[in-house]
Amino acid sequence: MLDVKSLEDFMTKPSEKLIEDMKQIEGNIMILGIGGKMGPTLAMMAKKAIDAAGLKKKVIGVSRFSNGTLQEELEQAGIETIATDLLDEEQLKNLPMEKNIIYMAGNKFGTAGNEHFTWAMNTYLPGRVAEHFKGSTIVAFSTGNVYPLVPVIQGGCDELHPVAPVGEYGQSSLGRERVFTYFSNKDQTPLTIFRLNYAIDMRYGVLLEIARSVNSGSPIDLSMGHVNVIWQGDANEYAIRSLLIASTPATLLNVTGPETLSVRWLANEFGRLLDKVPVFIGSEQESALLNNASKAHQLFGYPSVSIREMIEWTANWVANDGETLNKPTHFQERKGEF
Repeated sequence: MLDVKSLEDFMTKPSEKLIEDMKQIEGNIMILGIGGKMGPTLAMMAKKAIDAAGLKKKVIGVSRFSNGTLQEELEQAGIETIATDLLDEEQLKNLPMEKNIIYMAGNKFGTAGNEHFTWAMNTYLPGRVAEHFKGSTIVAFSTGNVYPLVPVIQGGCDELHPVAPVGEYGQSSLGRERVFTYFSNKDQTPLTIFRLNYAIDMRYGVLLEIARSVNSGSPIDLSMGHVNVIWQGDANEYAIRSLLIASTPATLLNVTGPETLSVRWLANEFGRLLDKVPVFIGSEQESALLNNASKAHQLFGYPSVSIREMIEWTANWVANDGETLNKPTHFQERKGEF
C-alpha cells in the first residue's frame, strides 16, 4: 500500500460477516459528520457491503462540505450527500428521517480556548439530533477519554468501569453520552455508545506519529507509556455492525485492539524497520488511558489487521513519504487539554 487509492480500497473492503449483517439492517444508513477522518471510509465500506449483499438501501452522508472535493468523491462512490450545518436548527430539521443513524459529529482539537463550541458540538447538538431522529437506531461515536487514567497493570477499563473524564473534551463527550441516553430512554430509541480509541490509518494516528518521530530523530515522550490502537477498517466495520446491537437502555461498547502496547516497544520496532535509533524523553508512568474491548471482540471477532501488520505498513509508508492528514492525536496528553 504505497498510495491513497490502494489504502482506501483495502480499508473499505467489507468482510463476509459485515455483508451478512447488512442484510439484517433494515432501512437506509445516514452518517452525520461524515467529513471527519473516519467518515468517508466508513461510508464507502457500508456502500460496498450493501452492493455485495444485493440490496437497494442508501448510504447518506451529512456534513457542511465547506471545502475540498469530498462531497464529489462520495457522490462518485454512490453515496448520497446532504450539505448541512448540524448546529443550524432549520437545516437540521430539514434532514430526512432515516431508520439508521451513525453519529460521528464532534469536536476535540482546539477545545482549549474554544470550550463553548466543543460543548455545543459534543453535548448540546446530540440532544437536537436525538429529538429529530426519535425512534431511529443510533450508533453514537464517543471516546475512551470518558474513562480516567488507570494503572497499566489493570489492563484497561471495560464498560463497567466508572467514568471519570479528565478535561473539558472528555467531560463534554460524557455529556454527549448522557444526553443521547436520556432521549434513548425517553423515546425508546435504540442506541449504541461507541467508545473508540485509537483508530489507525497510514495517514494519521498514534503509529504514524511514533514512526515519524523515530524517522526524524525527534524525541518521543514516554510519560503516556502505553496505548491501544485498532485498524480503522476494523473500527468502521464494528460501527456499522453496532446498529444491530443498539438497545434501550443503551449498549456501551469499547472499541480498540486487544493489546496494551508499550510506546517504547513500538518506537524500537519502528527503529528496527527504519534503521534509526529512537530518542526518548521522560519515563513511563504507572497509569495510562487504556480500554478493554473484549466485549467488542466477543461480538464481532478480533480485528482483521494485526498490530505487526500495522507497524510494518506504517514504517513503509513513512519511508516512502506517504501522504498524511496532519491531524495529530495528542495521545501523550495526560491532563485532557486538547
